[in-house]
Amino acid sequence: MSTSSATSGDATSKGRIKIVHIYPREMSIYGDLGNTRCLASRLRWHGYEPVIHQHHPGNDFPTDAHLVLGGGGQDSGQARVEDDLAHNADVLRSLAADGAPMLMICGMYQLFGNAFITVEGERLPGIAILDVTTQGNAKRMVGPVVLETAFGDVVGYENHSGSTKLGPGQQPFGRVKSGMGNNGTDGTEGAVTGNVFGSYLHGPVLPANPALADALIKLAVERALGEPFVLGRIDDELADRARTRQIHRLVG
Repeated sequence: MSTSSATSGDATSKGRIKIVHIYPREMSIYGDLGNTRCLASRLRWHGYEPVIHQHHPGNDFPTDAHLVLGGGGQDSGQARVEDDLAHNADVLRSLAADGAPMLMICGMYQLFGNAFITVEGERLPGIAILDVTTQGNAKRMVGPVVLETAFGDVVGYENHSGSTKLGPGQQPFGRVKSGMGNNGTDGTEGAVTGNVFGSYLHGPVLPANPALADALIKLAVERALGEPFVLGRIDDELADRARTRQIHRLVG
């Protein structure tokens, strides 16, 4: 059964934003739940009211989602959510086409692509919101990462055996300054189509990269409320120091 939680009755709220976290049991084994918590906290700090909805297999996907998040999992976890993802693919594609921001990490990034082919050769079809295809490998790509992105330098940690190739014309999320990225060879990391972002970066990625978190919030707020996003006052000194330290250590 799906669950929801929210701050209640805040008369000073600038508006409600519904965050949907998909498959939190099956596809959140690398701490990616932290992205949901980060966005909920930052929404509150900015003066908005977050409503958190967990989507589990067997339920219809909420069509009123304002921001959608998914995380990483093992191949077995991807197999367990495959049927449900296919069942809800049209709703997700419609939300994506309408500009709903989404952040899909690792395993869910792969399933938002065309297909994930396991190391044993089993093909798990994706929902093709992102034009990427992933091949599983015996060797893993593990370690800290620094990316050059439209949101400045982004840091995180990768741990994936999948090697992802971008289709013709598919834009990456970032360019690798340190780390392996999509496949360890072409210098790309992740993928972006419209407001849908896919990436291998764990960490979780958003607490260490406030500019990226606020960019997703801005997209959600302006689509949901039809008015400009109004920033609150947030002290991001610790996150900025941690990110700068990783950049200096890995890139110089």
